[in-house]
Amino acid sequence: MDTRTTPPQKDDHASLIVTLLTLYALLVHGFHPYVEDGGVYIAGIKKLLDPALYPAWSQFVTEHLRFSVFAPTLAGLTRVSHLSLPWVLFLLYLATVWLTLRAAWMLIARATPSLPARAGATSLLAAWITLPIAGTSLMLMDPYLTARSFSTPLALLALVLAFDAVTQPQQRTRNALLCAMAILLAAVLHPLMAGYAAAAVAILIVAASRNPAISRFGPLALLAIALLTAAALHVKAPKESPDYVRIAMTRYYWFPFRWEWYEQLGLIAPLLLLFVLGRTRQHSENWTALTRTALLLGAISLTVAIAFSRAGLATHLVARMQPLRCYQLVYELMILLLGAWLGEHLLKRNPWRWTALLLAFGALMFYVQRSTFPASDHLELPGRNPSNPWVQAFLWSRDHTPKDALFALDAHYITRGHGEDAQTFRAIAERSALPDYSKDGGEASITPNLTTAWVLGQSAQTGLETMTDPQRLAALAPFHVTWAILEIPSPTTWSCPYRNAIVKVCQLPTPATPSK
Repeated sequence: MDTRTTPPQKDDHASLIVTLLTLYALLVHGFHPYVEDGGVYIAGIKKLLDPALYPAWSQFVTEHLRFSVFAPTLAGLTRVSHLSLPWVLFLLYLATVWLTLRAAWMLIARATPSLPARAGATSLLAAWITLPIAGTSLMLMDPYLTARSFSTPLALLALVLAFDAVTQPQQRTRNALLCAMAILLAAVLHPLMAGYAAAAVAILIVAASRNPAISRFGPLALLAIALLTAAALHVKAPKESPDYVRIAMTRYYWFPFRWEWYEQLGLIAPLLLLFVLGRTRQHSENWTALTRTALLLGAISLTVAIAFSRAGLATHLVARMQPLRCYQLVYELMILLLGAWLGEHLLKRNPWRWTALLLAFGALMFYVQRSTFPASDHLELPGRNPSNPWVQAFLWSRDHTPKDALFALDAHYITRGHGEDAQTFRAIAERSALPDYSKDGGEASITPNLTTAWVLGQSAQTGLETMTDPQRLAALAPFHVTWAILEIPSPTTWSCPYRNAIVKVCQLPTPATPSK
């Protein structure tokens, strides 16, 4: 008897449930379009829409554009839709959450015929969709739009199609081609995450194979390929300058041995839970294949990271590629399997239990999100006046300074600014700025040719809040800075035409000139 589980030809409940869960996810996790990497991508989109923006230090706005079609695509959509960019970002964010949950439903449907199980899996993913992934500095999905917002559902869809290619021989060629197309589309949007999605597809094909030789020796072959590839990259990596090594060391999340113990636990605990979940439905081959895929993906990426993502190695190319990003899919599969088990065995068709679960997890994740962005609106929707004082100052800068203005902020303003909430200056103010320590350091870490510019720019701004005015002028003079944003307690005699309770926007007394 074939013990594989195949989805029904028609599922009348999926789209409605996924739509409701998308709205639930929005209300629980919020929307913050300009924070963290969201702001990095938006600055690039705005530069494409208006080439006059960011005339100084533009490499920190444009360099990442060459890796992806994400920014050009969104710029094009904004032009042809005649919608404002904020509305395009919001609508596409909702669409990507919906697509992720719908692809998740389709994937778990390959493992179980139970409607409560499928609903439980998708509901748990919606409740935990901003869950941090161990110490990788990633979430399952960000509360803003980036290229990874699209690569995530495409990766899940590729796994669905790979499942179908293995389990439906009569449509194998069609499903294999569609799987390859999903990976290719993910690759032009986010090449790194697409590569890891392709690895997950290869592992799934091995895990779901009925061939005893492939099932037994395939995992070892995949591990060998992963280790040999990482070793080749390590050996062929170019020599790194001392300044670049300094940048690399600021990215602690590249190096799992530098993580806190609870972050390291986030690598082991999912594998243990997956092992247990894999033994709960031994009668379903597809369930077993899905748990085995997640286990192998986690084990292989962890082995590669232990071997090559170490701070003391001569080069850090493999660490830069962050093999533990594979854990995004590991966590997603773990959540889907756990949610399916809860839905089938605990929640069943009891509406009170479903309500209690969604409220409990929703309240917890809502609290986490409010703690993460305490000074910002939970839903930063288009057209809404912001409550964050930093954002208010950035918007004033956009509206009251010329496009060629060059700003300086303390190099650590994103991480140390009181109530700054990781809101990105360039994306909001639409003005040039010297590179900061956090996000621009991340750009320089993956693009080594930005090293020199990053070292000069962030060094000039380090300690800007505590400097005297003559010290600030001396530090900023070589870069022709014309404006600075300082926190209110920072002493200065400069003219500050805008100030609120937290920050002030100050004009340098005379335009600094480059040193000879």
